[in-house]
Amino acid sequence: MQDDQMLALPMATGGDGLGDFSAPAPMGGMGMDSPMGGSMGGAPVKLSGKAKAAIVVRLLLNEGADIPIEELPDDLQMELTQQMGKMRIVDRETLYAVASEFAEMLDNVGLTFPNGLAGALTAMDGKISRLTASRLRKEAGVRQFGNPWDRLKQLPPEDLASLAEAESTEVAAVLLSKLDTAKAAQMLAALPGPVARRIAYAVSQTGNVTPETVDRIGLSLAAQVEARPDLAFDVSPGKRVGAILTEAAAAKRDEVLNALEEEDQEFATDVRKAIYTYGLIAQRMQPLDVPKLMRVLAQPDLVTAIAFATDEEDVATSEFLLENMSNRMANNIREEVAERGKVKRSDGEAAFGLIVSAMRDLVDNGEIELKSDDEEES
Repeated sequence: MQDDQMLALPMATGGDGLGDFSAPAPMGGMGMDSPMGGSMGGAPVKLSGKAKAAIVVRLLLNEGADIPIEELPDDLQMELTQQMGKMRIVDRETLYAVASEFAEMLDNVGLTFPNGLAGALTAMDGKISRLTASRLRKEAGVRQFGNPWDRLKQLPPEDLASLAEAESTEVAAVLLSKLDTAKAAQMLAALPGPVARRIAYAVSQTGNVTPETVDRIGLSLAAQVEARPDLAFDVSPGKRVGAILTEAAAAKRDEVLNALEEEDQEFATDVRKAIYTYGLIAQRMQPLDVPKLMRVLAQPDLVTAIAFATDEEDVATSEFLLENMSNRMANNIREEVAERGKVKRSDGEAAFGLIVSAMRDLVDNGEIELKSDDEEES
């Protein structure tokens, strides 16, 4: 009767039960003279490193451990599985010796490094230049980066939407199915209505898609992403010009916007959406966020801005701010404005700029969120 403390491995149809390896790793004085293993007489047989790995993996699986073997390179997964297929039965003495050696190796580990170039790039993300990281990715190839879907899931919804539009409806349906539900919803929202409907319906046709097909689609899409040239600017041209005009004097800003309207109306619309001005605060800011803005502003700057406001939009913003701050603070500011008198244009525009800059900082830091275009229109 087999000893219940022995480790049973899949039976092999032939061979010596350990596989054929040219450079075996010794196990101290442990040897084997039969498929059962152990030192039961005869010349000791050394275990290879692959055989030891198979024993450790089998032991951990028997104990119910969840080992992420799928994260290993494909060739190592194959070698491990083939090695386990060649193993027969390992006796208790051999099992204890292998397990002890493995535990001792773990105890002696002081530092580990990422597995392969993919892990190294992940660890160095943000520490090396984007140009260097991109060059390494292209030299290594997409497959070096593990699961291509992990790479795709990191893309913004707008980039995913552009990928989907460039592909067939069936490929886009697979892409949609592999995304998290929240990201998938954002991708659909970024697509034109008819395209989004076709892709959503095509998901119903993906029931028989094989894992191999999904993997090939992921690799193809990831390769397209990696083949894109690096861009010098992180934000769109409209946002860049909008940020510049936000800091410009009102007269110059209006002059440039009027010229842009004549040259390219679509681009001018993008620029207008990216501009932050004092007069637009009432239209774009949430009333509940006004106290947060008040906490970072100096009251004299606010008094100067409100006293300088004469245009309809600027006056509306002043009333919006006063109505959504504390009554005591609003009354104090109104009294100071009444005493302030006329404000020089340079001082007034400087105060406008300080308030707008403070609001932009709150937005960039994620402390407040401006209204969307739909909310503004409503």
